[in-house]
Amino acid sequence: MTRIQKRAEIILCELKKLYPHPKTILNFSNNWELLVAVMLSAQTTDKQVNVVTHTFFDKYKTIQDISNAQLDDIGNDLQSINYYKTKAKHIHETAHILLQNFNAQLPQYIDDMMTLPGVGRKTALVVLGNAYNIVEGIAVDTHVQRLSRVFTLTIHTQPEKIERDLQKLFPKTEWFNLTNRMINYGREYCHARCVHNTCPIVAKLRQENML
Repeated sequence: MTRIQKRAEIILCELKKLYPHPKTILNFSNNWELLVAVMLSAQTTDKQVNVVTHTFFDKYKTIQDISNAQLDDIGNDLQSINYYKTKAKHIHETAHILLQNFNAQLPQYIDDMMTLPGVGRKTALVVLGNAYNIVEGIAVDTHVQRLSRVFTLTIHTQPEKIERDLQKLFPKTEWFNLTNRMINYGREYCHARCVHNTCPIVAKLRQENML
């Protein structure tokens, strides 16, 4: 086992101790709401998304409701979300596409998911994993991107290159939960301005002479 493989093993073990049953904190009650919530979460905190979707999902209960709504009305209901105009447009267009091409169901293939407006690889991976337990890769959000470098699991900054490095270090059975575990850890212990004095995993790695 190489040094970086040993480091990854320690990190995974500690993450699983801290978060044995990880899950997204986004609130949703069906796959369509899941997709909308994840689309809204880009460059916006999950906490703020939950505030907005609490009333948004009550007003627009179905894909058909979004499809039939006026774009300006959707945008007005999302004003407290960053880039709300663009996101409103993507959600509106996505509703039309799902109704026309996918029988109002979310596709189960990543290539199909990524044809939807505003759905990149990260969003597609999160949605497929939560909706269908389909694991095609590791979703690299800002927390995963940052912590992968803090833990010296990669030298890269581009999400696609970080994902490839992480896939080599962690078994596929752990890929989906790895994202949520790292997100939870980043929020609770290791935020963007952290100086790593109270980070349990950083402390563990230092104790094992792995950092």
